[in-house]
Amino acid sequence: MAKIRISRQFSFEGAHALQGYDGKCSHIHGHSYRMEVTVTGEPVSEEDSPKKGMVLDFTDLKRIVNQNIIDRFDHALVMSRGAALATEIESAYGNVVLVDFQPTSEMLAIYFAGIISKNLPSGLSLYSIKLWETEKSCAAWYASDNE
Repeated sequence: MAKIRISRQFSFEGAHALQGYDGKCSHIHGHSYRMEVTVTGEPVSEEDSPKKGMVLDFTDLKRIVNQNIIDRFDHALVMSRGAALATEIESAYGNVVLVDFQPTSEMLAIYFAGIISKNLPSGLSLYSIKLWETEKSCAAWYASDNE
């Protein structure tokens, strides 16, 4: 059986601040993120399977991404755990996500790739993640670049 890729797009609203950055993004600011997740695998071939011909039901991919990323990051402020006032801001506001890295689009894409990879059914692998923070700017993570 041949391998094939399937992709699904997601969107969420979020804010971040880049500690020590030398431009406008050092301030807390928001983005309307768009993310494309691509998974690769072989379509199910069992005759009696309701998923015959599918690599992964798009509903299952949606559930994996929503439960592990969107539900946590949508309308959240993402900050580095080491940023000034990070713990004070986290305790004062309800939806703050502290991470152990500078929350750039590049680093978020890497982080999301790790989360999704761990939660995929066996036999499937994450091919790529593209994370747009604006309509014209995105960071892309590819499995082939990280082998």
